[in-house]
Amino acid sequence: MASRKARWLAFFAAIAVGVGIGLYYGWVISPVSYVDTAPNTLRDDYKADFVLMVAEAYQSDGDLESAKRELALVGNDAPAVVEEAIAFGASHGYASQDLFVLRELLNALQSQPVGGG
Repeated sequence: MASRKARWLAFFAAIAVGVGIGLYYGWVISPVSYVDTAPNTLRDDYKADFVLMVAEAYQSDGDLESAKRELALVGNDAPAVVEEAIAFGASHGYASQDLFVLRELLNALQSQPVGGG
């Protein structure tokens, strides 16, 4: 009986030591660090949220050039980026007000002359 308890104790001690070493390695020796991560590396849901925030900022201040600069962080073609965000939002249950704000930004981008002026 004592031998069985000793085995179980050794088993759980080995697990505890392994977890401890793993946590120490992951947090102290080699932690993951994300530095200056660009918005174009985000997942699709976060990209759509980023574009929505840009659209809300545009709705607030009306600065289309600023919105275009922010959208350039996600992709080169600003209208396409907004269209992708609208498609994602429509398929994932975004509120109608959010979709409206995104469409307003898209309309402003599409109504601008090709030269950007």
